[in-house]
Parts: sequence; structure tokens; C-alpha cells
Amino acid sequence: MGSNMKFVDEAKIYVKAGHGGSGCVSFRREKFVPKGGPDGGDGGKGGDVIFRATESHHTLLDLKYKQHQIAKNGAHGSGNHRTGKSAEDLEVLVPVGTIIKNFETGEALADLSEQEQTFIAARGGIGGKGNAHFTTSTHQTPRFAQEGMEGEEFTLKLELKLLADVGIIGYPNAGKSTFISRVSAAKPKIADYPFTTLTPHLGVVKYSGSKSFVIADIPGLISGAHEGLGMGIKFLKHIERTSVLLHIIDISTEPNTNAWSNFTAINKELEHYNRDLIKKPQVVAFNKIDLPYVKENIKKEVALFKKKGIILHPFSAVTGEGIKEILKEIVKRLN
Repeated sequence: MGSNMKFVDEAKIYVKAGHGGSGCVSFRREKFVPKGGPDGGDGGKGGDVIFRATESHHTLLDLKYKQHQIAKNGAHGSGNHRTGKSAEDLEVLVPVGTIIKNFETGEALADLSEQEQTFIAARGGIGGKGNAHFTTSTHQTPRFAQEGMEGEEFTLKLELKLLADVGIIGYPNAGKSTFISRVSAAKPKIADYPFTTLTPHLGVVKYSGSKSFVIADIPGLISGAHEGLGMGIKFLKHIERTSVLLHIIDISTEPNTNAWSNFTAINKELEHYNRDLIKKPQVVAFNKIDLPYVKENIKKEVALFKKKGIILHPFSAVTGEGIKEILKEIVKRLN
């Protein structure tokens, strides 16, 4: 699945490392030793907060629901020179391609571009020393110990530059946003007027028995887009970088047009912008087959496309009918 269409998924999170445990004030209590010396142990270290990049994660969605990542504190020291237990580090898994920034300054702190790459975002505090450390020839019974150091804390901004494998194209209101909300966790704004989608939406589709793939809902094209009409060429640049195009057609609101004229008009826009775009594999899908007018015309449209050597996939973004077959076809083209 080769592509390099980049979208940014973001999350703001607060990280706090654990405090170090306090040192202990203690004196030896042994039989026949009336004045035992100091034996207070040191506190344990607080846990670090560590980010680790993994290919098993594809989005930052989990962190949007868990915005506080707090490591545990180290245990306090105890008598008989016993050091408190150091706290375990808190590991936060993020997708490969995550950039970690200081939220206040915008400074990039780490770019986790490789599998298993790690970054210590907040270091745990060191444990305080017990009173056993403070004995001197003139002060043999110190009755004090150090407190543990505080762990670091930061507010961070995470940015994920993802690669989209599939770009959904078609006229405004063709049902692209509804389709992406059906097949992924993406929740685009959906309404009954043109250009509801003003920015591309990204969704990760998990298809059974296959690798997941990233699908992007490209804002609707109109005739003349290559000349700057409507959303213009801003999003045609994104289409350039995908591996497969899902072309969604809807003629439910225009009884005088047919699916073929709709299909050719969009492809003309692609060709005017970049001739290579029409060479990309296209899965062509016919939406809103749940509506009576559209249902009546399906056979005629399927036959027309077949004559032109193109398989038309009828579906309904509302009921879900036919969507499985479309995903199956997309996966076939990606492999």
C-alpha cells in the first residue's frame, strides 16, 4: 500500500512523572546496643513517562479520551538501610510518525518516525537520601532526611502525520462523509448543503482478514475546479498522493443527469489538473440505492458502465447495503 498523502491527527495531553520517595529517619534498634546508629534508607525513584512508537496504533484517538498520563511515585525509604522501591515507568503507545511538541512554545521535542523508537517526555524525581547518609564525626545522630524530588510535568501537543491510501472523490453531497463515518471511527460533519466538508477527514478502516488502511474524504469537486471554482485545486493536490480513488456518484437530486455524465465530468477535472490522476485505480460506487428513484435506475446504470468496461458498485451509505463489497474491492486494489 504505497502512498504519501499526509493528514494531521492531533491531541493535547498532560504528562506528569512520579515524585521520588522520601528518605527515612531511623535508628538501629538492636538488643544490647543501647545507642544504635542511623539506618534510614533512601527513597525510590519516581516513574518516567515514556512515549513509544508502534505500528499497532494508527491514530491518536485513544489519547483524546485519556489526556492525563501520570506515572506513579517512588516508595519512601525505611529502616535497616532499606531503599524504597522505584516506581515503574509509564509507557504511552503512539503511532509511528508522531511528533511531540511543547504545547506552550510549539517546539518539536521528538519525531518518532521509526517502529519502537522511544522518547522520555517527563523524568521521574530522584528519591531522597535517608538519615544514614548524613552521619559525620561531629553529628552522629542526624534526625533529618531528604524529601524526594518532584517529577517533571508538561503539557504536550502530539501531531500525527498519516498517509492516506484511499481518497474518496465525487460531487458535493455525494455521500462521501456518510460513507467514511460508516466504515471508520471518523465523525465528519454531515449536512444537506454543498461543501459541508471544508477540510479532508481521515478514517482508519479495519477490514477483516486484511491490514487496516487509511481513507480520506476529499471535499467535493465541481465542474471548473481545476480553474479554481468551488474548493478549487487545493484538494486535487491531496488526491494526487493516494493509491486508490473511491469515486462516489449520486444522481438522486438530479433526475436529468445520469451516472455516466457525472462520472466523466469529475474525471475531466482530474485530467485537466494532472493527466496521471485518471490512471489511478478507481472503485466506482453508486450511492443512495435506498431511494425509490435511484433503485429504478440501477440496472440501466450498471449496464451502461459495464459496456464501458467499468464495474459499478451500488450501495447505500445510510443503510450500509453494498458497503462490504466496496471495501473488498478497495482491499483488492491496494494489495
